[in-house]
Amino acid sequence: VIKETAIKHDYEASFISKPFTEQTGSGMHVHISLFNEKNQNIFSGTKDEGSDHLHYAIGGLQKTLYDNFLIFASNVNSYRRFKPDQFVPVNNSWGPNNRSVAFRIPRSDIKSKRIEHRVSGAEANSYLVLSAILSGIHYGLINEILPTKFRIDNACTEPDPKMPKSIEESIHLFENSKYCNDYYSKEYVTIYSDLKRKEIESFRSEISDIEYKWYLNL
Repeated sequence: VIKETAIKHDYEASFISKPFTEQTGSGMHVHISLFNEKNQNIFSGTKDEGSDHLHYAIGGLQKTLYDNFLIFASNVNSYRRFKPDQFVPVNNSWGPNNRSVAFRIPRSDIKSKRIEHRVSGAEANSYLVLSAILSGIHYGLINEILPTKFRIDNACTEPDPKMPKSIEESIHLFENSKYCNDYYSKEYVTIYSDLKRKEIESFRSEISDIEYKWYLNL
């Protein structure tokens, strides 16, 4: 729909994460709350930073972020987006109303208490992203995983060396993750990893413009 609408107005729409190196990239931020059977937001609490459930959810998202990175950053271009001070997370930090972290807790009333998941690129598959976020939250809740201390400073200045820097790293983490194999099934993890490897092979089989520029003066 977006692409067709853009064409009607003489524009071209693209969901690629980093189409222009000199500009910041495009992300797909997801806001999520959880409600119980009484229609109560379980992320709300008496304190501004939210309930224990909220903390466990964030702890699970932190713990599973890098294992799920192949879903959040699903192609070669995705990794060009993760640069310091580019309004994109470079670690798995969290914080209240902090736009430099991976998991932001926006200012809100009790019913609207939520997590803003700020990692995914614009071209990521939204169904897979939601599956990864919900499974990460579930993992945190059932294991009561506590998060790190929240950040109120600029977290974009501290890239995490453990954060995947390429799709190859993400494939390795994804297919060797016990959590991913348990939640998505071993069969799916194998199929998805193989698909991404084939995409890399196709990408590398094409001659890039920069190769022509460097070696053929074109």
